[in-house]
Amino acid sequence: MLERLDYVRIDPARILDAGSGPPRRELRRRYPRALTIALDFALPMLARGLIARLLPGRARAVCARLEHLPLAEGAVDLVWSNMALHWLTEPMAAFREFRRVLAPGGLVMFSTLGPDTLKELRATAGAPRVHAFVDMHDLGDMLLAAGLSAPVMDMELLTFRYADADALLADLRASGQANARVDRARGLAGRGFAERLRRALGPQPSVSYEIVYGHAWQASAPRDVKTVRIFKSIP
Repeated sequence: MLERLDYVRIDPARILDAGSGPPRRELRRRYPRALTIALDFALPMLARGLIARLLPGRARAVCARLEHLPLAEGAVDLVWSNMALHWLTEPMAAFREFRRVLAPGGLVMFSTLGPDTLKELRATAGAPRVHAFVDMHDLGDMLLAAGLSAPVMDMELLTFRYADADALLADLRASGQANARVDRARGLAGRGFAERLRRALGPQPSVSYEIVYGHAWQASAPRDVKTVRIFKSIP
């Protein structure tokens, strides 16, 4: 994601790190003069960064949902969202909010998971036990429908091999990849299912991750005001 910024010309004064997790240093290192807003729905994730003193200088932390950003219209010049959109049921609502808070000429850049992610696990465990991910082309259509312009989409497929099925499942649990599908089974699967899953995955199982990258622009237009308000007014 950071390397892709080498190919765009942008010098943002205000950056929204949308779905930041623990606030990161990388964007502030790249744009040291910019105000960076680290936003995440999980307050404990933001608190981890605060405790570690990762927010020196021109940085703020905000706990909020990507679908309902507490920011004023045109408040930021760059919306950066790294591996967060696949947690949403419907990314379109987030894209509309990204467009709303982007200043004229601003850029939205994101990465997310595509439909070939965990395809091996989906084939063995069953589709209701693994999340479905949005296709790259559909995400591009959503960017246009949200009112953003000149979308660019691409992807890469990464494959990881594990020592055994337990190592794979432990890695998924540690990364927070829990099953939150509405149609998931509500009861415990039991030891029998776990054993069948291990056998189906086989020795040294592989798992794929389709990483989808995209960026799009807010249409350029002259600003009508000299002072830009960042946060929404709260009654």
